[in-house]
Amino acid sequence: MWDIFGTILPAAQGTVSLGVGEFLICSAVSLLLGLAAAGIYMFRNSYNKGFVVTLALLPAVVQLVIMLVNGNLGAGLAVMGAFALVRFRSIPGSSRDIAAVFFSMAIGLATGMGFLALAALFTLIIGAASMLYARLSFGEPKVSSQQLRVTIPETLDYAEVFSEVFDRYTVSHELQRLKTSNLGSLYKLYYRIVLRSDVEPKSFLDELRIRNGNLEIEMGRSIFREYDWEL
Repeated sequence: MWDIFGTILPAAQGTVSLGVGEFLICSAVSLLLGLAAAGIYMFRNSYNKGFVVTLALLPAVVQLVIMLVNGNLGAGLAVMGAFALVRFRSIPGSSRDIAAVFFSMAIGLATGMGFLALAALFTLIIGAASMLYARLSFGEPKVSSQQLRVTIPETLDYAEVFSEVFDRYTVSHELQRLKTSNLGSLYKLYYRIVLRSDVEPKSFLDELRIRNGNLEIEMGRSIFREYDWEL
């Protein structure tokens, strides 16, 4: 009864021949499962078309590489690992982006070895788990923090200028980074804060504006990232 999860390719059983029929079947399954993987990635997630199309096509690309190395998993994984790192060397990806790439690669690896039913079952299981986690509150922080960037003149004491405001309006605050700009005449302060539940954001920002001379203030959930600080 487990034969359905066996390979359809003779190449995976010690020979090097590959028929056109087997190749087309594996390619069709790869494209279908790639489409499913792309749809799973889009579920309750922000995305762009280019990356989604890449996820849909990646299983077919991995499949061909595995077939060309005649089932040599070590060589195939080395080649596809190098391919997968290309995007993330130029554009920092989120953890979900990276997981989606490896998900599509795993599908292509299975179809490239001819394990079509196994690839379909894997897509179903991982896809269902991913969508379930997206719907649940699993992994969400209990307290929602925000990022705050405030510009102040160099004449102000950045360590104390906002202390009273933070004490009144936030549950917690942390200065994570300090940067000078405009030839040292300005300081840019980067905070991670948790506002009190009864606080009106506009009132909080107005208090900050009074103390920083109405210079630039920016607040949001992802206005800066850790890797931006190293640029």
